[in-house]
Amino acid sequence: MPRKYISPAKYQRPDPKLESMLVSKFINCLMLDGKKSTAQKIFYESLDIVQQKIPDVEPLEAFTTAVANVKPIVEVRSRRVGGATLQVPHEIKRERQQALAFRWILQATRKRKGKPMARRLAEELFDAYNKQGTSYTTRENTHKMAEANKAYAHFAW
Repeated sequence: MPRKYISPAKYQRPDPKLESMLVSKFINCLMLDGKKSTAQKIFYESLDIVQQKIPDVEPLEAFTTAVANVKPIVEVRSRRVGGATLQVPHEIKRERQQALAFRWILQATRKRKGKPMARRLAEELFDAYNKQGTSYTTRENTHKMAEANKAYAHFAW
């Protein structure tokens, strides 16, 4: 009898400090070259910095809000129709929303230069929490593209 496939997400554990699956996934995205302890150290340091900037909010709640603020709802995908390539807006599944939010936050963080990674990440999370910054701008641009091309929504598959 063939073995049933179990996705790797089933094996993922919540992070040791905050016991959150969201944090665990973010740390795994933050990690480079398999150095998880370094990624954890950077993340927890950045949460400490965020807590200093926003003392009345729990750091985990601030992180969750920041990620939620960056999550896109719609995106555009290219679709060939009659020889022309159209940008067709699509709703995004929850998993992809989260993946894009993580990617955009980390991309914006890595673009900032001249400071330690923990401080850069803290600043980007703080900006995302306040609906500002590069990652939030990326989300807004994605939404504007979808809005501008909503005339092609009937081509969605």
